Amino acid sequence: MPGWMTDMNSVDIRLAGRKPRLDDRPLQKRIGLIILATDHTTEVDFQRMVASERIGVYVSRIPYANPVTPENLLKMQPVLVEGAALILPDEALDAVMYSCTSASVVIGDARIEEAIRVAKPGAPVVTPTAAAVKGLKAVGANRISILTPYTVETSRPMADYFTGLGFTIDRFTCLGFEDDREMARIAPDEIVSLAREAMAPESEALFISCTAVRAAQVVARVEAEIGKPMVSSNLATAWACLRLCGEIASRPDLGMLMTKPYPEG
Repeated sequence: MPGWMTDMNSVDIRLAGRKPRLDDRPLQKRIGLIILATDHTTEVDFQRMVASERIGVYVSRIPYANPVTPENLLKMQPVLVEGAALILPDEALDAVMYSCTSASVVIGDARIEEAIRVAKPGAPVVTPTAAAVKGLKAVGANRISILTPYTVETSRPMADYFTGLGFTIDRFTCLGFEDDREMARIAPDEIVSLAREAMAPESEALFISCTAVRAAQVVARVEAEIGKPMVSSNLATAWACLRLCGEIASRPDLGMLMTKPYPEG
């Protein structure tokens, strides 16, 4: 050991004669994601649909314990400020997205935005519910069908949310899951099949709720089956975050919504 220390101390380490030039940011745009500790899907979807050489996606995970009930969803509200503050502390973000659809309904879009802006005061806040509303309006849908993986108890506030905003729900189907980790394991082929069954003929679009469900991965297949637009939680939030970062390119391979501009206001 003494010999090893002597050899290490004998290495000549020189300080460079100049400091390198620094860019303003490593990437031009920065999106912060606040996701559940149990989330398997959102990070993967955002890396696939949103992240690029221009846009960075930065993730903070917050505590969450199953089952998915209104009571457990409400427990996340107190940690939203801390979750947002952990994303690039003291640095500005171009958008912050809270990735839980059912909790956005139970807690409320406005309260989520208020909590996140304590830590990131200048950043636009995106929730799956508010993004879904904008997305449904962008594809021209007022009559909708809804598919959720939740129980009836957890689905009821979701139905009230959309009807309260003026949407007509022609058909509402829920799958009865209580564990979001199982929701993430619903096979893509099953999502396509379930979407076809959940879509009422008179509806103008289908909304698939839950950021755990891998619906965004099969949007093109679903739309081919139902002949109408499909909006999902992760598809809507990815679209919103891209548009807030100035990405206006039409990407029909990611569904009809990704061909639409983001509504003002």
